[in-house]
Amino acid sequence: MIQIQSALFWAYAIGATFALSAGRQLQVWERINAGEGPRTRSRAANPYLALTALFAAVLMVPTGLFLLWQNPAWATMHVADGHDGVWAGFVLFYAGGIPVAAIIGFLVAQALVLVGAGYWAYLQCVGGYFLLFGTLVHGWDGRGYERFFSPDAGDFADWRRGSVVNHVLDFLTSGTFLALLVFGAAVIGTMLLTEIGWLMEGWSLPGADEDRKVHRFLAIAVAAAGVYGLPFAGALVASVLVRLLGGWIGLPLFAVVAGLTLLSRRSPVRWLYGLVGVPDRHWRADLDQDRENYESGVTSDRSA
Repeated sequence: MIQIQSALFWAYAIGATFALSAGRQLQVWERINAGEGPRTRSRAANPYLALTALFAAVLMVPTGLFLLWQNPAWATMHVADGHDGVWAGFVLFYAGGIPVAAIIGFLVAQALVLVGAGYWAYLQCVGGYFLLFGTLVHGWDGRGYERFFSPDAGDFADWRRGSVVNHVLDFLTSGTFLALLVFGAAVIGTMLLTEIGWLMEGWSLPGADEDRKVHRFLAIAVAAAGVYGLPFAGALVASVLVRLLGGWIGLPLFAVVAGLTLLSRRSPVRWLYGLVGVPDRHWRADLDQDRENYESGVTSDRSA
């Protein structure tokens, strides 16, 4: 349901966010399957991965194809003026690429969560959403937001000759925006309910209370700000720097600022991430602890 140039970034970000939201459950899943045969460890047997692929295939792909058929100019960010300008193979690549990108995002974030690198899994979400918002805000030529708020090719061509307010109002009263509202309620609503539901499900598992430092509602608000608000703010800052300083100076400067903000040991983002209660230990840590407790219990029984 989003413009094609940014759709794969969004799919990757959703897959990574789903895996991060279900991080504690994924660790339990690995513990249950530890030492089992290959059938129980099959990727297809992972219910969270299966639901992620189902979400991408059932909700993201059909809504995106509908908008591509309804308004090919807007869906391609006005690269194509109509259906004749859209190559059929491009549509096929889009339809197949969305589930693949979501699955890749999920698997990468899952791998990081399982080895105790949950913060790096979170950075997968930040990176995906930053690329999504960066494409919509700036694009490849600095006119990303103009392409987004232009419902047809004529509006985009006349953008510089009219007022921004009028163009935005025209977009808000267009059929494309109505379709976005309807599809957004289904796609984004399901996405948020899934992420919140999996977070709360994970918080009910053993060890979650000691990892989560704030109330559940505040933890959800912090998670939303970190996953969606921070990348959007970063995309705006990057766009402003590029416009003021040019790409050769603006982008490296933004990369330095982003690196210091996200990767520093004393980063406020790291501190906020620690409040949410996503596991930051290797999944085997609890398993080894359980074995130690079991062995110590057996030894105590024998000595008694």
